[in-house]
Amino acid sequence: MRRPSWLRLRAGAAIVPATVLIAAGLPATAHAAPARTVATPASVSTAGQVSPLSAGDGSAAGAVQWMKNHVGSTGWEHYCEKAVENAYGTTGVWASAIAHWNGATHHSGTKPPAGSFVYWNISSYGHVGIADGNGGFYSTSIGGKIGHASSVSHFSHYLGWTAAAVPHR
Repeated sequence: MRRPSWLRLRAGAAIVPATVLIAAGLPATAHAAPARTVATPASVSTAGQVSPLSAGDGSAAGAVQWMKNHVGSTGWEHYCEKAVENAYGTTGVWASAIAHWNGATHHSGTKPPAGSFVYWNISSYGHVGIADGNGGFYSTSIGGKIGHASSVSHFSHYLGWTAAAVPHR
């Protein structure tokens, strides 16, 4: 038996908005992984004025601000590398925190510059956060969400830090 046309239309109409969301890179449900965000360093208004740098704009200050803006978020839990890459306005550069650590120039010290990546060897994937410039950092897995810790010794097996820059290979 064939459905009445109004039922066919209603079912098809529900598919279109979901398709548009997926094509736009937006999560179709509240439980979807955070969407990739691409930001430009600055934008020019119609009056020709350049706006200030902002979170996720590729700068160290923007990365720290992005992490601050996401404190309390649970959407990046178990995706620390994705979170720190998103803080710099990119994603998908490194497969894991330990791969990022192994592919970058290392530095030691417990007070890395603001926006630097800080690393721990706490699992086979490692762990990474963004330094606040005062000896602390922002990261996932602080109380099950993105949070702030006042010292890089918050997690065991601190490895060190790499320069504040948009992640690249």
